[in-house]
Amino acid sequence: MDSIIVLGLGKVGTLAATLLHEAGFKVTGVDLNVEGRDFPFDTQAVDVSSPSALGAVFATTDAVLSCLPYHLNVGVASEAHAAGIHYFDLTEDVPTTQAIIEMSKTAKGLMAPQCGLAPGFVGIVGADLIAKFDECRSCRMRVGALPQNPTGLMGYAFNWSPEGVVNEYLNDCEVIEGGERKWVSPMEWHETLYIDGVKLEAFTTSGGLGTMCETYQDSVANIDYKTMRYPGHMDQMNFFFHELLMRDHREEAGRILVNAKPPVEDDVVYVHVAAEGMINGRLARKEFVRGYRPIEVAGQSRTAIAWTTAGSVVGVIEMVRDGVLPSHGFLKQEDIPLEAFLATKTGGLYAG
Repeated sequence: MDSIIVLGLGKVGTLAATLLHEAGFKVTGVDLNVEGRDFPFDTQAVDVSSPSALGAVFATTDAVLSCLPYHLNVGVASEAHAAGIHYFDLTEDVPTTQAIIEMSKTAKGLMAPQCGLAPGFVGIVGADLIAKFDECRSCRMRVGALPQNPTGLMGYAFNWSPEGVVNEYLNDCEVIEGGERKWVSPMEWHETLYIDGVKLEAFTTSGGLGTMCETYQDSVANIDYKTMRYPGHMDQMNFFFHELLMRDHREEAGRILVNAKPPVEDDVVYVHVAAEGMINGRLARKEFVRGYRPIEVAGQSRTAIAWTTAGSVVGVIEMVRDGVLPSHGFLKQEDIPLEAFLATKTGGLYAG
């Protein structure tokens, strides 16, 4: 795998393409509009919603990374499957992933969705902690992408896709509870936790576990994923979506929220993963807790959510190229070894 196409040159897509270029790939960035923009890699202006246009582009590459809105990814994955090339994306959407799992059964290349932060890196960490136990009774995964200096009752800024956030807040969430694999409602199971003295709340959101419930349904009695926010956020979102009935107007809801809370440069990504179980006959707890902030990557300051998302998928792509991961079928995030991920050029950003 030497050449790769990156679809969608927004903030994350551009950074991912730049990191792939710096990691030695022949990169072509594809977007509907590339005029007047300066990139360190080749670009093409293509209508990414056109299957025939994508098919023509995919005939010239070994792999594709989709950084497009989740609702376009099934079409992209279908064309990648037809072309026999590797497919990667950042989606948290469960139906999209299920469709790609079906495609992977007859794929010539590797089908690897969910390679972002959550699902993605958090699953790699969770699997690493689970493996440390002789018998693991629980694994709790929490991620929060937040402004460092929150304002207002919501305490939030939309540094991530509004479509993705609305999707996570409204779609049902898969968990394992008491050994039973089940679906629960989003924005529930509220809890309080602290990271570096900062008080946060956490609550259920959709998609963050990827395929972990399927993988661990017979070996780990309790697994769940929650989003972290500043205290009070969940109540505000429940009011907005359910009392004001904005759940019935998802696209409009996204526009309202971004207009009210636009992106900020000074953000922070919190990762809190904790597992409990037996080691040598004794009950133990293992934790991975980090706060990631903006850093300089590829010659520019990058927001925490941009570099953690782009860095995760690029690290995985490096591992596939280097033969550390499989080259065909479906890739589960929990099958990616954390130590090998951190040893890659780009995955090493997480170790800093």
